[in-house]
Amino acid sequence: MASSSSSVHNKSYLYDVFLSFSGEDTRKTFVDHLYVALDQHGIRTFKDDERLEIGKKINNELLQSIEDSRVYIIVFSKKYASSSWCLSELLKIMECHNKGERFAFPVFYHVDPSEVRKQTGSVGEALANHKDKDELEVRKWREALKEAANLSGLDVSKTANGHEAKVIKLMVERVSLELRSINIGVDENLVGMEQRMQALDPYLEIGLNNVRMVGIKGVGGIGKTTLAYAIFDKLTPNFEGISCVENVREKASRLGLEKLQEQVLRDVLKDKGITVSGVYEGIKLMKTMLCGKKVLLVLDDVDQINQLEALAGNPNWFKLGSRIIITTRDEQVLIAHRVKCIHDVTMLSNKEAIRLFRRYAFREGVPTKEYEILSLEVVRYADGLPLTIKVLGSQLCGKDNREWTSTLEELKTIKFPLRKLELSYESLEEDHKKIFLDVACFLQGWYKDDAIRMLESCGFNAKYGLRVLEQKSLIVTLDGKRGGIIGMHDHLVEMGKNIVCREHPEEPNKHSRLWIQEKIAHVLASNSGSEATRCVDLKITCGIFLEGLENMKKLKCLIVNHGKHKCSHDLVSDLWNFFGMFWKHDKARQYFPNSLQYLYWDEYPHLCLPKTFEANNLVALEMRDSKIEQLWEGEKVMRKLRFLDLSYSNLRSLDLRLTPNLERLTLHCCYKLVALDVHGECLKSLVYLNLNRCHSLNLKSISFIKRLESLEVLHLSYLDLREFPEYIITEHSKNNLLELHLSRNNIEEIPSSIGNLNKLVSLDLSDCYNFNFKSLPGSICRLQHLRTLNLSCTRIEELPEDFGQLECLEELNLSDTIVKHLPGSICMLKHLKTLILKFCTYLEKLPEDVGQLESLEILDLGFCFHLREIPNSICKLNCLKELRLEKCTGLKHLPEELGNLKCLQLLSVWGTGITQLPQSISSFKGLKTETWNGILDAFKKQWRKADNWKYNTE
Repeated sequence: MASSSSSVHNKSYLYDVFLSFSGEDTRKTFVDHLYVALDQHGIRTFKDDERLEIGKKINNELLQSIEDSRVYIIVFSKKYASSSWCLSELLKIMECHNKGERFAFPVFYHVDPSEVRKQTGSVGEALANHKDKDELEVRKWREALKEAANLSGLDVSKTANGHEAKVIKLMVERVSLELRSINIGVDENLVGMEQRMQALDPYLEIGLNNVRMVGIKGVGGIGKTTLAYAIFDKLTPNFEGISCVENVREKASRLGLEKLQEQVLRDVLKDKGITVSGVYEGIKLMKTMLCGKKVLLVLDDVDQINQLEALAGNPNWFKLGSRIIITTRDEQVLIAHRVKCIHDVTMLSNKEAIRLFRRYAFREGVPTKEYEILSLEVVRYADGLPLTIKVLGSQLCGKDNREWTSTLEELKTIKFPLRKLELSYESLEEDHKKIFLDVACFLQGWYKDDAIRMLESCGFNAKYGLRVLEQKSLIVTLDGKRGGIIGMHDHLVEMGKNIVCREHPEEPNKHSRLWIQEKIAHVLASNSGSEATRCVDLKITCGIFLEGLENMKKLKCLIVNHGKHKCSHDLVSDLWNFFGMFWKHDKARQYFPNSLQYLYWDEYPHLCLPKTFEANNLVALEMRDSKIEQLWEGEKVMRKLRFLDLSYSNLRSLDLRLTPNLERLTLHCCYKLVALDVHGECLKSLVYLNLNRCHSLNLKSISFIKRLESLEVLHLSYLDLREFPEYIITEHSKNNLLELHLSRNNIEEIPSSIGNLNKLVSLDLSDCYNFNFKSLPGSICRLQHLRTLNLSCTRIEELPEDFGQLECLEELNLSDTIVKHLPGSICMLKHLKTLILKFCTYLEKLPEDVGQLESLEILDLGFCFHLREIPNSICKLNCLKELRLEKCTGLKHLPEELGNLKCLQLLSVWGTGITQLPQSISSFKGLKTETWNGILDAFKKQWRKADNWKYNTE
């Protein structure tokens, strides 16, 4: 890309600016300085230094140059009208200007605009010299002068106190703005770019007088480079020096970093004679020569930290106001260089994708309905990736219906865009490549915490590896429980699966990973499994013969029925009544290779694991909904086992001496469990224990908890405990316990010693119906790290007065309690985001200073029947997104200044006594408002013209 601000877009014009001037009195002074300034800002300017003087006729070549220019600067000077050449230029310029495609800009240099307009003074005298010219031609010149003088321009003597340097700077800015407004809209193929450019404005903050580095990250083909170039073109006029270095990764490897340093210096300083012999010399030159320039620098496709160190090593290399834009696939490069402003480029929306596809597939034409349907199919396949959409559109352009269908299938098969995306994969370390392939083949859609356990079980540094993939934009983490949900773009999934299959496309038994059910069934049925296979993800069907697993001697990971995809309880039971016979035959004696490190099996159909399975290498065993009653017949120690999940199983007892190094034990809903055998320090590494709904356990049977030195998370909900298990509060738990869940127990009192759990982050005491106010000790206010407190469905009447000391609290749930009022100190909770008071039927009012909860996003007051008013201070909650007031029957009105809540997205007032909403919220865009039939008509009338009005009559 050239360094010119307009070179990307202005394809139909040879020049950005045409200078019209009288050489006799401005060529070596004002016009010369103006030309240099325009050139330094990358504005292509035509200036005819060889023009003929007075009396000579303008030639066709010069007229064509006017046609080929986008902006005209007309420098009116004392002798401008003396030149028939200049006047002929002016006539042509005004002709082009009046077509509405180009822009003329007059500059009055030592001549008054009125003299040009009225042709008096020096201008009138100059015109008088054309007595020998054709009268019609002179009349046209006069009209052109008058018309040009009426345009908005600059009077040099009356601008910036006559300082010509400042006037020229203003002129360059004016011209640049005009070119920018043209350029932004020229390339119509840049669909969705305007919104993405706007999204970058808060990162760039051009008005701030600092040096800022901004990172743009995303997968290959998503439009990082296009976005950076568009920003570059837009911002160029605001800077004294500009440079755009394309393909840094490739050029640094091929040419060396010193050549890129040389390019930056030459571009910014406008000196093509600068040479750089080495990287260290280049760094010194850049430090000393760029610090006096306000620079706009784009570094495209960076993949190594040394590239940034050589090209933009430190902010103090540049003058205040400079901006450095860096595009990369690897966020870690930006983090390592301490780039704080990092923008993630998003995929195109469906509408944007359709628009972009049409541009490439139909050019100027309009698709028929039949092609509209095919277009939707293409866009669904592309899934928002611009690269894919462009290639598909180009491939399908001009083809008929039959060719469209066949070509689309062909393109899907050959996976045409994946080679470019594969660059990101090839740059990974070997372990990270394996993690990427595991995500592509198995783990997309998994909860992140579950995926981490699987990967760690197979020997990977999973947390770091997934973070690397996310930083390289190869995966994303979607909102959700258990650390979020791992997501991967469809094209990356395709690429990963293609990498696994392509070396042996017709021999699945040689693939490292197996996930296609038909291929797995074939490999197992033909007993052709091999040591090449590391991971298998299968669903139990009638075509599966698991004895074939025996040949997979190096199998590390076996996943069976993950998520119970298509297997109902009855189907699995029926199938395994049939398959169970294989357990009794010697030829099928071993279904689990001893190499297994991760074994996941939903609805395992047998009472215990097979004797022949040594499990010496097993790190994770997850068998939910199984029929297991005990792990083994007899005893077998699994020293490497770290994760054990037997939730919803028929487990009756568990000897934890067999699993001495457990870190995570989940026995949720093991209703038949009566005993856990724990001896000595066999659970010294346990950090997570879930015994929820293990109804047959009692206080005595779980007393071993006091010996758990490393425990961080403890779930004891739904155990019908009648006392608080005080033995959980030990010297160890004081410093380690982060989460304590005791919901749905019959506990009556909470001991004051609970305040000693000084690391506690989450406390759940919900549904403990026997609670009363006296059972909530004031010591709870000592839990300085507490973020979540759930007291819903308890008999709490009021909170301690010192409640505001819980300064880290983010979520407080008091729903369905008998709280009558909240202590004023609750308004001191500066980090509180969620406050739930639903069904607090005795609550009469909120604290007057509730507006001090500056972080509050959700306030739920639904079914608070005795609530009479909402304090005016609520209008200060600038972060509030949801306000729920349904069935607050005593509520008649809302504060008039509710419109100050600019973040509000949901306002629920159905079932209240409110008949009219404050007028101030009528301008809210995207506000979802829930009302009820009794006032529906009034709302419709009030908001008939508001496009954002939505209502729910349920």
